[in-house]
Amino acid sequence: MKRRSGPTLYSRFAWTVLALNIVVIVWGGFVRASGSGAGCGAHWPLCNGVVVPQNPKIETLIELGHRLTSGLALVAVLVLGIATLRRNPRAQPQLPENRERRRLAGLAMLFIAGEAAIGAGIVLLKYVGANSSAARAAWMAGHLVNTFLLLAVLALLAERASSDANGAPSRNPRRSVDLWALVALLLTAITGSIAALGDTLFPASSLGAGMLQDLSPSAHFLIQLRGLHPVVAILAGLLWFALAQKLGSSATGAADPPANPGASRTALWARRLKTLVVFQFAVGVTNLALLAPVPLQLVHLFLADLVWIAAVLMLDNARRLPSAALPP
Repeated sequence: MKRRSGPTLYSRFAWTVLALNIVVIVWGGFVRASGSGAGCGAHWPLCNGVVVPQNPKIETLIELGHRLTSGLALVAVLVLGIATLRRNPRAQPQLPENRERRRLAGLAMLFIAGEAAIGAGIVLLKYVGANSSAARAAWMAGHLVNTFLLLAVLALLAERASSDANGAPSRNPRRSVDLWALVALLLTAITGSIAALGDTLFPASSLGAGMLQDLSPSAHFLIQLRGLHPVVAILAGLLWFALAQKLGSSATGAADPPANPGASRTALWARRLKTLVVFQFAVGVTNLALLAPVPLQLVHLFLADLVWIAAVLMLDNARRLPSAALPP
């Protein structure tokens, strides 16, 4: 049976869950940037050993707020996953889109559980506050990868919920190219998180002083790695802008949407991705020039989430384009 087109309660809820998780991510960035990661001490899930802290400091309120919103996101993802499984039952013969959505639902619940586990580990192992160890950087990188995978799965669920055009993915040689492009974007985010941690723990007095810190052989490894992010970000941004330009042009030149359901959505997400990349470049340069003020760090993180989502959805919709329409 063909699903009814247009937004439904389920599709609106799916996009809301995605938006809620972006809010949680940005709030987590504020926890790190404000040095509030130890606001609840080395306690989890309790805060300073109690359910409701008495006379809490501002750092405690910030960290507690993040935990509460994270808990809300966990419940929301679980509800979305269960709803998706119920809407896409295991039938005989099972529709291909049913199987795919069931897999996405399972992955969403797996990754949100991973978010809770990694977050708890960071707190319990005291990789917060002024901790500048390599282990903290590694845990942050792992946390970010899990977070981005969660965002990708939630975005795919929301996109599926909003469209009747499932379409079988085309068989084309682009899959390895797309994978490497996504890895480049993940590396950009990982180096960005390390650079942000370095800015928080080792703030520079001026742009010139910061560059001298980056080049000093005796500087802390977080400072030395800080300069890697702009290089990776520029290369990955140019790669994704070019990829969006090619896929967008190919989708626009493909057959009408009724014949190729992914064409219009590919072109849409390609346009959005190019716009987001330009904005992200501008914010990144401004962030560097102003020595990474906290509000601009949060805007930079928010745009990074949107760039990732747009990239994932562009590539996903491009799978439904005919192979002949895809660029080499």
